Amino acid sequence: MKLHTTNYENTFIAIADDSPATSGEVPPVKGDTKTVASMQFEIVNKNPYKFTSDDVLFHVFAERKDLSENELEEARQQFFSKGQACFRASPLTKRYGWGVHHNENGKMALYSSGTAEYEKFMNDRNIKVVKAMKSGK
Repeated sequence: MKLHTTNYENTFIAIADDSPATSGEVPPVKGDTKTVASMQFEIVNKNPYKFTSDDVLFHVFAERKDLSENELEEARQQFFSKGQACFRASPLTKRYGWGVHHNENGKMALYSSGTAEYEKFMNDRNIKVVKAMKSGK
């Protein structure tokens, strides 16, 4: 079975052109339920450069599906047997003003738009800069 990946290396995902955020915003939690955005934010923000995009996306999927430890390996193979949306489609980059840097090992960290660090990545000629996907047409 072919496995797909959402991982990037030496890449910075800039916020979408139509993002309403001018700086990084912490995604809200809806009642007792964590949103996909809040789960992604919590994992990456607390663990900069520890996880790849695949790790984060699958962790959120597994947590939302309440998978047991025994189910994880097979579920991960199933999950990546078909293409998944990458962090260019994440609410963090589309709505909440967070840029995502992927280092040479594919590990990622968040950077708030409007900061010096964000601008440094935007102007770094040694990495690829891609925009998050727009929300509208």
